[in-house]
Amino acid sequence: MAPQVIAHRGASAHQPENTLAAFRSAVEMGADGVELDVRATADGALAVVHDAVLADGRKVADVTAAELPPHVCLLPEALDACDGLMVNVEIKTDGPGGGAALVDPVVAAARSWGGAVLVSSFDPGTVDQVREAAPELPTAQLTFLLDRPVAEVVAWVAERGHVAWHPFHATLDEQAVVAAHHAGLAVNAWTIDDAERIATLAAWAVDGIVTNDVPAARQALQRP
Repeated sequence: MAPQVIAHRGASAHQPENTLAAFRSAVEMGADGVELDVRATADGALAVVHDAVLADGRKVADVTAAELPPHVCLLPEALDACDGLMVNVEIKTDGPGGGAALVDPVVAAARSWGGAVLVSSFDPGTVDQVREAAPELPTAQLTFLLDRPVAEVVAWVAERGHVAWHPFHATLDEQAVVAAHHAGLAVNAWTIDDAERIATLAAWAVDGIVTNDVPAARQALQRP
């Protein structure tokens, strides 16, 4: 089975990232899922934005929802724009445990929407807290460069009850994918636009390809 195509910050090769336009385009282009980022505003709203600092120099954490630039949407409206798709909500943190304040609002938004949500974070404490707060929501651990052998990473993710491992694609080989699957973990690799690499990852049976370019990924996978 071909891996799912997950639109990185929406169809970000075609529309501004993490915007309603990018999410709607991902739906129109036939993505299987969307990956997006959330940060808390000063008044506790969930802004869909990757960086801690806005383009005008203000920190997301220092502005209210009403003070956000017009293109920055909030999580509930982003979820509505992704209707019918799986949505990977990544909780952004600026340090260990930094996403704690977002856990309850993210869980509430996911439950209110009612669609398929997968919550992930690079911060173990944050994603573990989501797991504890909402056992019904699937969760995933994000990793960048690995600081231990793959077998230890896989065991560390699986033993904490998460359903998926989201590794930086360059850290993967076929044995890593096999090890993750043996531990019962799905593998959603990020972020890949190169057609040859996408085909290789598909041959290794990764479960999801996180990509900026949905149509190009579809073509690389030879899927209609």
